[in-house]
Amino acid sequence: MVLRSLLWRQVLLSKCHFFWSSDIARRMASSHPLAAVCQMTSTPDKEANFKVGKHLIKQAMQSGASMIFLPEGFDYIGSSQEETLELSEILDGNIISRYAHLARKLNVWLSLGGFHERGHDWESDRRIYNSHVIIDGQGEIVSVYRKGHLFDVELTEKGVSLKESAFTIPGPSLVPPVQTPIGKVGLGICYDLRFPELSLALQHHGAEVLTYPSAFTVATGTAHWEVLLRARAIETQCFVLAAAQVGSHHAKRSSYGHALAVDPWGVVIGDCGGADVGVALVEMDMQRLWKTRRDMPVQQHRREKGYYSGLD
Repeated sequence: MVLRSLLWRQVLLSKCHFFWSSDIARRMASSHPLAAVCQMTSTPDKEANFKVGKHLIKQAMQSGASMIFLPEGFDYIGSSQEETLELSEILDGNIISRYAHLARKLNVWLSLGGFHERGHDWESDRRIYNSHVIIDGQGEIVSVYRKGHLFDVELTEKGVSLKESAFTIPGPSLVPPVQTPIGKVGLGICYDLRFPELSLALQHHGAEVLTYPSAFTVATGTAHWEVLLRARAIETQCFVLAAAQVGSHHAKRSSYGHALAVDPWGVVIGDCGGADVGVALVEMDMQRLWKTRRDMPVQQHRREKGYYSGLD
């Protein structure tokens, strides 16, 4: 069964319109949990961003989603390095506390990442982490992954110039996959998507779902976004959920969009498109995952580590 996405589109940033499809009632009554993959257009206005995120979460919950995924920079996307640092917060600051309250009130799990988290030595070095925060239905933080691969790229011909390491601390390690209502979720963020070692490590430790909240540039997204997400799904035989930023954040930056959900066979089962704020609602059928792994037992065929390091 090929699953279709359910997409909300937003004509005005503050008003999200929901388009009903013929199988919504079936999905809401399904025994399989539902995940909601969100797409938004963050700006430096933190309060406006929160209102959009809150609205998307409420709409997703009302349609039966048990876990909801927001993109990298859900809190804000600054227009300069100085503004990005100035707007950052500690993990138990205002933004995460408000989302934790919302998760508890609605009894839904949230994936929030990356969040601009002030580093442990903020007062002396003014550096931040890019952090992926998982909040459970009781409003408790159950996992925090700090992005390990930082986006330092100069694509002169394509007009892309970003140096994340100028103000961001690389995370020290991966974190174990988290048991959630939609399955065991492994955490990455954006540029981590380009490193299959990360996804394979998470799958080795039990991940059934990989998630990459992102803010891909238009140039890199057009060329690589879907193919990378599908590749990660195929090689790990996991579901892949990738919330995304879309459109113009300010005069200096725009994002590609196309928040995607991919099944373990590599089929795209949800796509928010490249223009609008919205949500793709997808059914997480773990029987599909186990059937894929049973019929093509790739992990059983994987050789010992020494085989792959034989050329070193």
